[in-house]
Amino acid sequence: MTGMPAGKLGMADRGLLKTGYAADLAVFDPATVRDEATFPDPHRHPVGIPYVVVNGHVVVDGPRYHAVPVGRVLTR
Repeated sequence: MTGMPAGKLGMADRGLLKTGYAADLAVFDPATVRDEATFPDPHRHPVGIPYVVVNGHVVVDGPRYHAVPVGRVLTR
């Protein structure tokens, strides 16, 4: 799902799970994912996404959020 777009955009180290590639992953159960944000409170985190990995670093580990600045905006 992400390998082909990354390849077309010339991002050689993204889009696939391979050694040496930048890994951005979200682990979730589609039956339990739910958006909790509302218009009055738009910054509420969703539920049902227990693990998030950004650039190979775990930033969401169950109930713990690690505010590690490991991601960056991809402009190409």
